[in-house]
Amino acid sequence: MATKLLALTCIRKERFSGSYPVVRKHLTRSRGGGGGSSSETAVVEIDEAISRAVFQVLGMTCSACAGSVEKAIKRLPGIHEAVIDALNNRAQILFYPNFVDVETIRETIEDAGFEASLIENEANERSRQICRIRINGMTCTSCSSTIERVLQSVNGVKRAHVALAIEEAEIHYDPRLLSYDRLLEEIESAGFEAVLISTGEDVSKIDLKIDGEVTDESMKLIESSLEALPGVQSVEISHETDKISVLYKPDATGPRDFIQVIESTVFGHSGHIKATIFSEGGVGRESQKQGEIKQYYKSFLWSLVFTVPVFLTAMVFMYIPGIKDLLMFKVINMLTIGEIIRWVLATPVQFVIGWRFYTGSYKALRRGSANMDVLIALGTNAAYFYSLYTVLRAATSPDFKGVDFFETSAMLISFIILGKYLEIMAKGKTSQAIAKLMNLAPDTAILLTLDKEGNATGEEEIDGRLIQKNDVIKIVPGAKVASDGYVIWGQSHVNESMITGEARPVAKRKGDTVIGGTLNENGVLHVKVTRVGSESSLAQIVRLVESAQLAKAPVQKLADRISKFFVPLVIFLSFSTWLAWFLAGKLHWYPESWIPSSMDSFELALQFGISVMVIACPCALGLATPTAVMVGTGVGASLGVLIKGGQALEKAHMVNCIVFDKTGTLTMGKPVVVKTKLLKNMVLREFYELVAATEVNSEHPLAKAIVEYAKKFRDDEENPSWPEGRDFVSITGNGVKATVKGREIMVGNKNLMTNHGVTIPVDAEELLEEAEEMAQTGILVSINGELTGVLSVSDPLKPSAREAISILKSMNIISIMVTGDNWGTANSIAREVGIDSVIAEAKPEQKAEKVKELQAAGHVVAMVGDGINDSPALVAADVGMAIGAGTDIAIEAADIVLMKSNLEDVITAIDLSRKTFSRIRLNYVWALGYNLMGIPIAAGVLFPATRFRLPPWIAGAAMAASSVSVVCCSLLLKNYKRPKKLDNLEMERV
Repeated sequence: MATKLLALTCIRKERFSGSYPVVRKHLTRSRGGGGGSSSETAVVEIDEAISRAVFQVLGMTCSACAGSVEKAIKRLPGIHEAVIDALNNRAQILFYPNFVDVETIRETIEDAGFEASLIENEANERSRQICRIRINGMTCTSCSSTIERVLQSVNGVKRAHVALAIEEAEIHYDPRLLSYDRLLEEIESAGFEAVLISTGEDVSKIDLKIDGEVTDESMKLIESSLEALPGVQSVEISHETDKISVLYKPDATGPRDFIQVIESTVFGHSGHIKATIFSEGGVGRESQKQGEIKQYYKSFLWSLVFTVPVFLTAMVFMYIPGIKDLLMFKVINMLTIGEIIRWVLATPVQFVIGWRFYTGSYKALRRGSANMDVLIALGTNAAYFYSLYTVLRAATSPDFKGVDFFETSAMLISFIILGKYLEIMAKGKTSQAIAKLMNLAPDTAILLTLDKEGNATGEEEIDGRLIQKNDVIKIVPGAKVASDGYVIWGQSHVNESMITGEARPVAKRKGDTVIGGTLNENGVLHVKVTRVGSESSLAQIVRLVESAQLAKAPVQKLADRISKFFVPLVIFLSFSTWLAWFLAGKLHWYPESWIPSSMDSFELALQFGISVMVIACPCALGLATPTAVMVGTGVGASLGVLIKGGQALEKAHMVNCIVFDKTGTLTMGKPVVVKTKLLKNMVLREFYELVAATEVNSEHPLAKAIVEYAKKFRDDEENPSWPEGRDFVSITGNGVKATVKGREIMVGNKNLMTNHGVTIPVDAEELLEEAEEMAQTGILVSINGELTGVLSVSDPLKPSAREAISILKSMNIISIMVTGDNWGTANSIAREVGIDSVIAEAKPEQKAEKVKELQAAGHVVAMVGDGINDSPALVAADVGMAIGAGTDIAIEAADIVLMKSNLEDVITAIDLSRKTFSRIRLNYVWALGYNLMGIPIAAGVLFPATRFRLPPWIAGAAMAASSVSVVCCSLLLKNYKRPKKLDNLEMERV
């Protein structure tokens, strides 16, 4: 089931997703009366997308109020699901817009006696798009904060997140008010390079390369032919590179169609050409990063060519007899050969290799902010232009004695470029989890040609990127599944550990779903492709992890606040340091013996000031949190724990109380009927026919178990046709009732029966008690007001449940079970797993209420659940954890998705969060430690007592090292290992 629902897990659970996948479902449409008892039903099959609306409902005072609102809404045609949260006065409704609209739902709530107002409508949400943009040129948190301010000031932008660590922005905007082109322009006008990654529209983009001779006329013909294809949004042609970019809807067309159109259009018109997928080095994030690494490496090598001779002439050759005399030879007045050499060599380093710092400073100052480039430019310019002044004075004065600092400016730039090179190398490794996920998809696929009967008549190996929707592909043993789809022929076992983290191979046969990137272990499969490109499960997981890495953790606000004042404060401290030492020297507040023989008091003060300016590093602070979050979420994804951003990661490390749902969370979630006892004389086949016809309209796990068991008594076991159930009513927390073949059938618990006046005989009571003692759920069935049968349904515990609860106790985490099941079954399950605190027969709002009570008592609460009725509690909890095989609404509401559906992953999530936050704290120690200790030392605090001073070039090296240290500290998280107890537990389970 986990694999079957994984796509929904990934698609639905993406925090910024605005729509729901297409669902084919049988609905009951009411005709006539509003009471339900006199209504006539008709089964209507629809095939459309579900919409979502959230209302604020005022006037609800208790769970009975919430129940009446839910009943009123569910009577409407086209309602897929309704979740009412009485505590927060909210109602979330999933509905089919062709059958009902939000205004009708609102009026229905008000007719029930409550005041309703629309908070969120997916129809409006669909007018909001999410654009992702790669931003080049950011150097510190000051840059990212500035871009966020610029974007948020644009009319139509709802919110903007800029992530320094991955150099990307995620922007929520209204496409009716502005286009993504405007966003790109705003970023570029702020002084940064912007490259569009995705527009948020349900479209794909592919670049094709044309090989062969083509004329302008042919290109125009190709463009018009492609634009005529259904589903093609736009076509762009680059005549310089013969590249064609096509924006298209993958549901309607695909790259093979484009290649066929291009080749058939040109063939016979201007000669034969070949179209292939265009591979360009600079389009992907990884390629961009590699290009940046090469650029910094090249700049560093060139800087060494010039800087090493400058260093040698200033620091080494001056102490070698002979060479010293040559360097000290005066050319004009007091100007020496050594000074000329250093001037000539330092100039290209300052103005050619270091030009990036000038442009970065100009762009920052132009937009009213200051960043690291400003500090570097000021420090190196102070050293260079003072040195230039000494050269000019020496050339024009017969008695001037001064010292140049050309080696300071050249070495500063060289060390800073080396630091940036190492930092980018390290930052690239923080996102390796995403790169590994993206590389799971195979490069090639075997495309099958089928005849009308569905038999394979031919096969062809194609590029994996050319797969289109509804293709049939062949998966041989040992090959990776090329794309998402379902098996139409063959049997095999597929290893899905690379996607789900579950090590055991999963059996696959006709009708089962498969996930792109998973490994076929044995047997040949023919798979019909259902999702390609950005729709695939793999792409959705990648997008979820990327979104998590874009989201800021609350602790990062500290760095953001500091960054606003950091650079101006450092400039002030630098100037104050220079002024203090300069005045102290002029006023003779310290002995002249303190001044090195090679300089005067002004030059000594200047060196102290420059050292302060270049040792301070805002980059390290800005990278402390996001790099750790990137590595932490990447490691979590590789372990099957999808953490939705820094906020969830930060909260999870503080959790000290966990509330567990029972069904599907502590238990397997696949209940089975284990015993049937009839209290009236009737044929078991007829009994189950009536019960199944009643329960088939319910989505409760117990109902599905009963329907599945009832199939055994039918000849058409695979796809039985049940009698029509009219006047179906679902009574939350109690059961269901319907009219089948003219008889009133009720299936549910004791409350349902007693509320409807059904007498429960003693032998039925004994059967219920017996079931509860055996941790089974007893279900009563009445026909026409008489109790007719008792069913015992068992939902076995997950193998790891008891050990997981035990490990949580050892971590000082309280475990509580909250379930809608009866007290007897709940207590029996709780005893078996080792949970002391139990709440049973709880409705959805009561689960959320319990979570709020625990929070009020001072606990940081995590909720683990999988059902629709868990979603209010998942939202109310500090951290919501959804079982990966759970329902879509539960997954939508949660902060963390446990893809393997194993309870030990709860422990993994909390432990990983604790380790990540420990790393973030250590990063702040590194970042703040460098600055808090380095600035006073650079300012000369130790100089009076020890004569120790920090030369500017060493200060620059320390500044560069601080960023590298922080990133490397985060990278150590890649070595994260789950608690050993979990490994032992998994070995026992296997």
